[in-house]
Amino acid sequence: MKVVIRCDAAPAIGTGHVVRCLTLAERLRAGGAQVRFICRAHPGHMAGAIAARGFAVGLLPAPAAANPAPAQAEPPAPAHAAWLGAGWQQDAADTLAAMAEGGDARPDWLIVDHYGIDAAWQRAVRPAVQRLMVIDDLADRPHDCDLLLDQNLADAGAARYAGLVPPHCQLLCGPRYALLRDEFAQARAALAPRSGRLQRLLVFIGGADLHDETGRVLDALAELHAAGQPLAADVVVGAAYAAHEALAARCAALPGVRLHRQVSNMAELMAGADLAIGAGGGAMWERCSVGLPAIVLAVAGNQRPGCEAMGRAGAALYVGGPGPDSGARLLAALRLACASPWLLQHLAAASLALVDGQGAARVARRLAALPLAAGLRLRPAAAADCDAVWAWRNDDTVRRHSGDSAALPLAAHRQWYAGVLADPERQLLLAEIGAEVAGVLRYDRKQNQATISVYLTPAFLGKGIGPALLEQGSAWVARHWAGVDTIEALVRPQNLASAEAFATAGFSLEFDIYRLRIKP
Repeated sequence: MKVVIRCDAAPAIGTGHVVRCLTLAERLRAGGAQVRFICRAHPGHMAGAIAARGFAVGLLPAPAAANPAPAQAEPPAPAHAAWLGAGWQQDAADTLAAMAEGGDARPDWLIVDHYGIDAAWQRAVRPAVQRLMVIDDLADRPHDCDLLLDQNLADAGAARYAGLVPPHCQLLCGPRYALLRDEFAQARAALAPRSGRLQRLLVFIGGADLHDETGRVLDALAELHAAGQPLAADVVVGAAYAAHEALAARCAALPGVRLHRQVSNMAELMAGADLAIGAGGGAMWERCSVGLPAIVLAVAGNQRPGCEAMGRAGAALYVGGPGPDSGARLLAALRLACASPWLLQHLAAASLALVDGQGAARVARRLAALPLAAGLRLRPAAAADCDAVWAWRNDDTVRRHSGDSAALPLAAHRQWYAGVLADPERQLLLAEIGAEVAGVLRYDRKQNQATISVYLTPAFLGKGIGPALLEQGSAWVARHWAGVDTIEALVRPQNLASAEAFATAGFSLEFDIYRLRIKP
């Protein structure tokens, strides 16, 4: 699979878009994909960091040399259109040229992570790509894409994109899809229970921290120290932080405060801290993955909705945005945290429940599965399929996760199979991709409810097509069994892949049953 990623980094843009794309790129590469980046040469473009991770980078001309084409008559430009550093027509043309120069003719996926790009740009490049994925969290502009990822917590969830994406677009929304490096899942696995006692603080406001909220945190720490409440702290900034030398001197003057620049062990620092002060964005999900309680600032307008949602969910102490009084707000929140171990324990538990560190794997599986699942078709099972279904049902992996894990004798299977085909209250469906059967679904109807039993055939295990299989099966039920309004599935607790597939296909877990309500 060939993948091209279009994203940028710059002082105004930040580094988060490139960082999360690198995480996804590494996961895709681990699965055998070839991944190449295309970035405009803004100051701080991070091409060196991308290349250091082993990815090819095509650099578009710097903004001053981009010579944007005159704007054409189009719908209103995105709010962040200036972040492109060129007119959208020029940027699209530059991107297509960079793809051609890099030998990326019609890649399997073009992934776009840029607030300055909308449907107009995407339509211009679509003929040169097979599928297009967008990473967004603003929901403020239309997209022409096949898959959209929004890893943020939002009250409206996927409904925010109603009318902004094509009907066929698949939506991956919520922190369960947060793009986190493997180190966070590893740190989570080794995590000790959090006591709620505040002894070590982690401060990371972002790679550049344009508003110097880091300095205001140091003011608050100095005030606590003067009041006899000293806190040890790890202070982290990126290479783009402007006043590094002055910050280093301030940190050295505070006992127990250590300054780190451009770290590679963030998961370790987060796991070892008792509380963080940080911004919204990707770092928020990193903190959640290791259950690190946090005092959160929205340092950019696009971070505000996610930070507010975190506060309402009881998963963070949200203190607003930058401003002359932010130091006072931070100090008040720190004093509250020092006096409230129970509060920190609550924040830790709520954070852990939101993010499990497997988001990048989920997204990579969906990218690999979507082209395969596009050819998936259902058909009713026929008498001639009987023995093949028996062989698939008796496969060791299938039986391990089946409700009845015993091997099934062929004679008993043939009798059962004939009964299923003859019963109008039961339907056996085979899912085909090309000439191969990829999965088997059985629905048992009782009044207005259907119960599903499903498995993939051995050749298609681990391919990520489970959600598409379930979605097509649910659509079949809706078309052919008009009186059925609920589909239920019982999934074994250890069958995590099946549980993930049902959740992705829209089923909700109610006690120990996965249920899907079919809309009339």
